[in-house]
Amino acid sequence: MMRIPISALIGLTLTALYFLGAIFAGLVAPYGMAEIVGDSWEPASAAHWLGTDSIGRDLLSRMIWGGQVTIFVATAGTILSFVTGSVLGFTAAVAGGWIDQALSRFVDLIMAVPALIFALVVLSVMPVTLPVLILVMGLLDATRVFRLARAVAVDITVMDYVEAARLRGERRAWIIFREILPNALSPLVAEMGLRFIFMVLFISTLSFLGLGVQPPLADWGGIVKENKEGIVYGIPAALIPAIAIATLAISVNLVADWILNRTTSLKGGRGG
Repeated sequence: MMRIPISALIGLTLTALYFLGAIFAGLVAPYGMAEIVGDSWEPASAAHWLGTDSIGRDLLSRMIWGGQVTIFVATAGTILSFVTGSVLGFTAAVAGGWIDQALSRFVDLIMAVPALIFALVVLSVMPVTLPVLILVMGLLDATRVFRLARAVAVDITVMDYVEAARLRGERRAWIIFREILPNALSPLVAEMGLRFIFMVLFISTLSFLGLGVQPPLADWGGIVKENKEGIVYGIPAALIPAIAIATLAISVNLVADWILNRTTSLKGGRGG
């Protein structure tokens, strides 16, 4: 019977709670996303467990709806970055030559500009919608995944089983998905957890700066922005989403570390 470490169990539990809350937000949120139900910054009560926000909306409901948007955007951006970055990184490592050089130098060019500045420039001239946010964040983050995927794939391509596949005349796509990918899962899974948290922080930062999720939608970074003035008066409404971001980051990293330890045996093993 598989034994799960207590740290991984805590991480799995918290991560599952956040994702279930995001999936079933419409069922568990007491009020609508933008429904005004009281006065500004009411304290916690039986009617409003976390109090109300700066314009009288139920803060618990805002947190649940905001978590749905935050997790959805972060998950979609992470998937896009890993699909794009991994495929291009593996392709560069397997193809070599001018293809490797062209892709690597293009990625170096993109990474020379800080991701936040790049995103702010792009979003300042484009309509800020959820698909645009996911596209911008996913493609910018794909550069980091590309570097990792290429570095791992370069080590794997010199293995005997990859050379044997080449000698058998296997196509490049077969080598990538049947030989390289299964043996690159361990570092990629660990990196996926870090990239997901980076996406959560990225979208929260963009929303705090006014170029992320736009009203009437809510996300955790936007909730911090809406309630930041309350900190001066000792009102914790802006701290609650910050705590949610921190606990989500810790829980996902605990799960990623556990998965990394369980999949370490894949390193250097034989693919497909």
